[in-house]
Amino acid sequence: MSTDNKNRATAAAILPLVGGAANIDSVAHCMTRLRLTLHDRTLVQDEALAALPDVMGVVEDETYQIVLGPGKVARVTPEFEALVEEERAARPDAPAAPQASLSADELAERGAELKAAQKARNQTPVKLFLRRIANIFVPLIPALIGCGIIAGLNGLLVNLGWLPSVTPALAAIASGFMALIAVFVGINTAKEFGGTPILGGAVAAIIVFPGVANIEAFGQKLSPGQGGVLGALGAAVLATYIEKWCRKWVPEAVDVLVTPTLTVLLSGLVTIFGLMFVAGEVSTAIGTGANWLLDNTGAFAGLVLGGLFLPLVMLGLHQALIPIHTTLIEQQGYTVLLPILAMAGAGQVGCAIAVFKRLKRNASIRTTIKSALPAGFLGVGEPLIYGVSLPLGRPFITACVGGAAGGAFVGFFSMIGDKVGSTAIGPSGWALFPLLDGNKGLGATIAVYAGGLLVGYVVGFLATYFFGFSKQMLVDLNAAPEDTAADESPTTGAEAEPATAAATAAAAAAAAATDGRPKEPAGV
Repeated sequence: MSTDNKNRATAAAILPLVGGAANIDSVAHCMTRLRLTLHDRTLVQDEALAALPDVMGVVEDETYQIVLGPGKVARVTPEFEALVEEERAARPDAPAAPQASLSADELAERGAELKAAQKARNQTPVKLFLRRIANIFVPLIPALIGCGIIAGLNGLLVNLGWLPSVTPALAAIASGFMALIAVFVGINTAKEFGGTPILGGAVAAIIVFPGVANIEAFGQKLSPGQGGVLGALGAAVLATYIEKWCRKWVPEAVDVLVTPTLTVLLSGLVTIFGLMFVAGEVSTAIGTGANWLLDNTGAFAGLVLGGLFLPLVMLGLHQALIPIHTTLIEQQGYTVLLPILAMAGAGQVGCAIAVFKRLKRNASIRTTIKSALPAGFLGVGEPLIYGVSLPLGRPFITACVGGAAGGAFVGFFSMIGDKVGSTAIGPSGWALFPLLDGNKGLGATIAVYAGGLLVGYVVGFLATYFFGFSKQMLVDLNAAPEDTAADESPTTGAEAEPATAAATAAAAAAAAATDGRPKEPAGV
C-alpha cells in the first residue's frame, strides 16, 4: 500500500470513531496532534481510537486531540478533511449517529455534564490566556525549524570555508523569516483575538520598519526591531480592540474607510511612542535574566527546569515559555532554555526502558513502550507520558528525576561558560541536534547536549528501576492472565486492599491524565 493510501486508511479508520462527519465542527492539527472540535463528545469511542495502529494516544482538552506524531499528522489531516467533506456532500442532512443505549434525554444530560466538567477543568483565565499564546506562536514553529536548520548548515559551511558563493544565499534564506517574525506574530495575534489578521500584521510591521530609526521616544532613538515579538503581540492586541470599538461606533457607510485607518493610526502611534520602548526593555530583561540565571546558578537552574518541565506540561503552564524562547532566539540567535528543558524527555525515555525491564510479564505495557520509544528518542514524549509513566504514578516522578539530572548537567556547563542553545523551538531529543548552537563551537555544543541526554537516560533508568515500583506493584503488574483471573475471586476489607492498591492508583492516575491536558507539550 502506498503512503498516501495508508494515510487515507488511517483517516478513514478515525472518522467513524469520532461520530462521523456530522459530529465534526472544525479540523486542525499542530506538530503532533489532529485537533477536532466536536458537537457531541459522547459519540467518540476513545478505546477504539487508542487501539488504532497509527494512534499514539488521545487527549481531551478544549478540542479533542488524537496524537499521531510529527510528520504523520500533517499527512493524515488533509486526508481526514477530504473524507469529512466527501461524507457531508454524500449525506448533507445526515445527523450525528445516535447512542442506541441512551434515550434522548439521557444523552442530553450526559453531554451537559461532560461539557460542564470540561469547562471547569480547562477554562480558567490563566489556561485560556496561555492557550491563546500557544495558538499565536505554535503555527510559526515549522518556519522556525526550517530556518534554524538552514542557519546551522550555513554556519557549518562558513566555519569550514566551503561553498563561499552559496553561504550568503543560505544566510538570506535563514534570516528572512526571523527579520519579519514580528509581522507573522501580529497576523496570528489579531486572528486569535478576533480582529482582522492583515491589520494586526500592518501594525506589527511598524516595529521592523527601518524608518523608525529616525524617531525618538522616551528621550532616545528607536531601533528597527525594538520590542520584537512582545511588541508585535501588544500592538496587534491593541489594534484588535480599537478595530472592534470602531466596528461598534463607526457608521456602516464609511466603515470600510474609517475603521482600518483609525485602527492602524491609533495603534501605530501607541506602538511607536510607547510599546516599542516598553517591550524592548522587557525583551532585554528576559535575555539578561536568562543569561544571568545560567551564568550564576546554572546547575541548580538546570536541575529545577529539567525536573519540573513534565509537570508544567501536564498543567499547560509550559506554554508561557513560548514567547520567551522566541524572544531569546530573536535576540541571541538561539534559546538557552530549550536544551535544558529537553532533558525532561531524556528522563522519560530512561524511565520507559526501566519499566520495560521491570515488567517482563506485562505484554500490554511492553508493547506500548516498544512502539512509543523510537518517538521518545526523537523528542515526542506524549505516548510514553500518557501511555506509561503517568498512569503508573511513581515512574512519572522518577522520570522527572532523570530530567532534573540531565538539566543540571547542561546547566553546569552553561555556568562555566559553555552555553548550549537551540535556534528553533519544537523539537527535542535527538531531533534537536541539527538545531544546536552555542558560544564555544558546534563540537563542544553537541558534546554537552549529548552528555546531558545520556545523563538523563541513565538517571531516569536507575531511579525508575530501583524506586519506581513498590513490591506489590511489581507483583500486580507482572501477574500472568491466569493469576489475574484467580485474584478476581470475591474479597473484602483489608484482604482486597493490598492486591488492588497499585491498580487503583494507576487507574486514578490515568483518569487524572485526561483532565486539563495541555494542547502542545512542546519540547518533551
